Amino acid sequence: MRHISLFILLGALPSFGFQNPVPRLTCSDHGFRRDSLAAHCEMREQTLNAPGGAIRIDPGMNGGVTVSGWDRADILVRARIETAAGTDSDAQAMVSEISVASGGGSIEAAGPEPDGHHDWSVSYEIFAPRQSDIHAKAHNGGIMLADLHGNIEFETINGGVTLARLSGDVHGHTTNGGLTIELAGDRWDGTGLEVTTTNGGVKLGVPSNYSAHFETGTVNGGVKSDFPTVQGRATRNVSFDAGQGGATIKVTTTNGGVSITKS
Repeated sequence: MRHISLFILLGALPSFGFQNPVPRLTCSDHGFRRDSLAAHCEMREQTLNAPGGAIRIDPGMNGGVTVSGWDRADILVRARIETAAGTDSDAQAMVSEISVASGGGSIEAAGPEPDGHHDWSVSYEIFAPRQSDIHAKAHNGGIMLADLHGNIEFETINGGVTLARLSGDVHGHTTNGGLTIELAGDRWDGTGLEVTTTNGGVKLGVPSNYSAHFETGTVNGGVKSDFPTVQGRATRNVSFDAGQGGATIKVTTTNGGVSITKS
């Protein structure tokens, strides 16, 4: 039997204005299952002071990461903790053995060693100052980063990646998963963006008045672009300037198609 409970620290939620994102992660849509084991889910929230350096995020072997920039100076960490064990009571008891943040800029999940009768995962929804350096890592889970400016690095093995309205110096890759990127404004604010995937398609949304130098390509797949410099379909590597050119936006895949659309 599946048992779900929801634990919320009342008073921990900030007063959101129009410009700030709204928390969405809940236990209602969790899907952690391990064969015939009983499943349990709880939410945990914690407010941290922004560190002097990068915010480092790692949910462990299973779980995704979402980081959104907001207009506050502190960090809100919302963690969905999911456990599986032989009985409901054992699955519920496992939650107390799992830590989700240690402070000092480190937001990492730790817990008991999984075995055939016990397992767990942590997924993060994090709200951080817009001007933040982010180093996000996942193993079996996706990554989403939005509305941030800084030195941003990410990596995941099995999971898609969504990047929305970022700026600064952005680098990262996924092995098995697609890349979805939404640019904003009329040019890149910062050094540039360079991201890759091995097995997955690329979707890049670009404002019609955007200025940048674009580099993209695929080994096994095609490239389709709305920009007149790359009309119709092309293959392999594509490089072009949009508008007045500018910072380099480089997005590549090995096995998958590339789609560049004007928005």
